Amino acid sequence: MDFIGADNSFEDAKVVLFGAPYDSTTSFRPGTRFGPSAIRSESFGIETYSPYQDRDLETDVRVHDAGDLELPFGAPDRALEMIESKAAEILDAGKMPFLLGGEHLVTLGAVRAVAKKHPDICIIHFDAHADLREDYLGVRLSHACVMRRCHDILGDGRIWQFGIRSGTRDEFAFMREGHVTTEPFSMKTLPQVSLPSGTPVYLTVDLDVLDPSEFPGTGTQEAGGVRFVELLSAITEILSRFNVVALDNVELSPSLDPSGRSTALACKLLREELLAIKQ
Repeated sequence: MDFIGADNSFEDAKVVLFGAPYDSTTSFRPGTRFGPSAIRSESFGIETYSPYQDRDLETDVRVHDAGDLELPFGAPDRALEMIESKAAEILDAGKMPFLLGGEHLVTLGAVRAVAKKHPDICIIHFDAHADLREDYLGVRLSHACVMRRCHDILGDGRIWQFGIRSGTRDEFAFMREGHVTTEPFSMKTLPQVSLPSGTPVYLTVDLDVLDPSEFPGTGTQEAGGVRFVELLSAITEILSRFNVVALDNVELSPSLDPSGRSTALACKLLREELLAIKQ
């Protein structure tokens, strides 16, 4: 089953959705491996038309849904290799990869592919958690370390974080030392982000940046999050201002929200993101 309106052929599409149903390093409550399939099946509860943007998935964008990768359980190295390979295939075809997670570690595979094609890539990161640990329980490949592994690739001054409200003392020290630029708790400094024209940007959205009152269906909830309308406004601003070459949404765990409202929110956000991408 494809995401609603994402029925263009690979050849005709500008954007290619693909799922990475992986949660083997989840540190608290698992279940994000069911996120991509839930988003697809529940997407038929929303319209293809957006009254926010006066655009429609059926007429105004060209999106292909490539389905989910079949990732090996408990083998993060191999899973990341497969994600990197798929993202590279999409990039090499001149299209934009849009990754649906899965836990946040899956971002690393896509970032590796993008960094090889665009060595000057920068990352804009929405999240409740810093994800800047050097390791988690002695493991360097963990969803708690994904931004630190991305920093290993990019270096200082090329990651901007927003909405962060949880992390270790060492992670916040790493931020204050200037390795990354972090706006804790909010997105108020997003308009101040300035990049040279044409700089390629990877946008990663951990959905737990949202407040649990709106988005309880995630493995590690953090009170004090942003609202849907704030996140939507921030993402559409990024997609209009910057040269976004790849992006992802991660950390929906549908079984943790029996009401279904988290999955419904994820579907609506994805629709708006697809419609906001320059085509």
